[in-house]
Amino acid sequence: MKDPYQIIKTVLVTEKGTHLSEGLNQYCFSVAPAANKLEIRQAVETIFNVKVSSVNVMNREGKRKRMRSSKMGQRSDWKKAIVTLSEGKIDIL
Repeated sequence: MKDPYQIIKTVLVTEKGTHLSEGLNQYCFSVAPAANKLEIRQAVETIFNVKVSSVNVMNREGKRKRMRSSKMGQRSDWKKAIVTLSEGKIDIL
């Protein structure tokens, strides 16, 4: 098994994520792009000591941004995971 702290990068604290955590017991994470659903499930269960019901993942493309000159650059692509918990709760703040 890979190191859980390399699979889960950060907890995403957004307005939508806050509503999901309060109402549906779902939490959003930024995860490693190579991680699959099973690895994400095991990492969340070991780090936060909770029981995971389901995991949904989505690949997010990096935004195109204008550099100081007329050239265009691009932020890196990343992967987002929405984890539904069946038991337990994660204290984010």
